[in-house]
Amino acid sequence: MTLLEVKALKKTYTTRLGGHLVPALTNVTFSVEKGEYLAIMGESGSGKTTLLNIVASLDQPTGGQVLLEGKDIGKIRERDLAEFRRKNLGFVFQDFNLLDTFSLRDNIYLPLVLSGMHHEEMARRLAPLAKKLSIEDILEKYPYEVSGGQKQRLSVARALVRKPQILVLDDSSSALDYATEAAMRKAILALPYKPTLFIVSQRASSVMCADRILVWEDGRLVGDGTHKALLANCPAYCEIYHSQFSEEVTDA
Repeated sequence: MTLLEVKALKKTYTTRLGGHLVPALTNVTFSVEKGEYLAIMGESGSGKTTLLNIVASLDQPTGGQVLLEGKDIGKIRERDLAEFRRKNLGFVFQDFNLLDTFSLRDNIYLPLVLSGMHHEEMARRLAPLAKKLSIEDILEKYPYEVSGGQKQRLSVARALVRKPQILVLDDSSSALDYATEAAMRKAILALPYKPTLFIVSQRASSVMCADRILVWEDGRLVGDGTHKALLANCPAYCEIYHSQFSEEVTDA
């Protein structure tokens, strides 16, 4: 069943002095099925985060449509969109957005507290996630006491504990080493339910096992397929993949 349809999407920004129009997205069209594992890949500045902000209704397109279960999100009332985001969307940003005066446990619990959930249910949800993400021993610490990688895993736990139907990881592995990143992906894919998963990354190793990979270049969708298919027919993906794996071999 189709969850999301993006049709001829455009996004243009105006420079600070208003003299120039800068295209961020140009005629982007694709669809996403419920439960699909979709990766979004491209160099920095290629339009990946702009796309996610529009899909999550955090920004408005200049043209085109985004349909969520057949409904144009541009025509949905803001109050209803806010309710949808709160109940169904887990968004892990590149920034951690943690409160330094709260313990890590309380940072994770905060969205659940705001929704009125009982403490016993919060603890029941967090326990298995904390173990899978290897953060169970640091939950009583504060954000300034842990590493960037630990904060990243905490942010993922905070999103997952709500059991979102749509999970968006915006370059959420950037602070992780490869082994920890792989463990995090494994924990997400082993969830007892199957959310629709969007992973944004510049790392080829982060996207290779996705159902589909969307490849971005200068605000345009230039590739859509599996890792194997893109290696065969998408020059932009091949360039990224081979440059990164050549660097890994050189570093080794």
